[in-house]
Amino acid sequence: MVTFVSKMRIPVVIPYKPTDPKTRLSCILTDEERQSFAYTMLRDVVDAVKATGCSPLILSTAPVQLDDVPVRILKEELNETINGFCDGNEEPLAIVMADLALADRSSILALLTSGGDLAIAPGRGGGTNAIYIRSAQMFRAQYYGMSYEKHVRYGTDAGLMVKIIDSFRLYCDIDEQDDLIEVFIHNHGHSRKWLIDHGFEIAMKKSRIGVKRQGIQ
Repeated sequence: MVTFVSKMRIPVVIPYKPTDPKTRLSCILTDEERQSFAYTMLRDVVDAVKATGCSPLILSTAPVQLDDVPVRILKEELNETINGFCDGNEEPLAIVMADLALADRSSILALLTSGGDLAIAPGRGGGTNAIYIRSAQMFRAQYYGMSYEKHVRYGTDAGLMVKIIDSFRLYCDIDEQDDLIEVFIHNHGHSRKWLIDHGFEIAMKKSRIGVKRQGIQ
């Protein structure tokens, strides 16, 4: 099955917001640092996608450059743009969010090889962190709000075989300061190094571990 995925070179769309990203990290990062860290997480997601043999496509709200990865500027809402990719497209398609700093080759392969018509990796708070569609024309994007529930309902109503991907690495999007400890523990790429280079370290916080920044309590 892995060989099949590599031969197919499935396109993986990565929605990305380079301008004023990750506002909930404002408590510990400057505006420029938030932009830099978001870009660093994007690099990790792109690396994970490339490791599967698939083809990343960055869908960005503003111009961005990352090696040889193609970039398409988002000129409509995300749902409308994704649906435009799907219209009349019988080929497979995947959508993976840009802040999944823990994503790796194995977790993305699990999404791509579930055997379902529609595979969904839920995120915290009812979101949808990653999706694979066996034939893109069967899909209609339902992002924003309780998108996970909406995507499952859509797939079920459309008679698709829906598979739920139980993956910690795809579940854990990085939004808040407490999420950064997961990057320290589970990321082995650019994002962990970025945190270390910017003065972050593991710290005890009452009964659990977290992160702190040098010079900031």
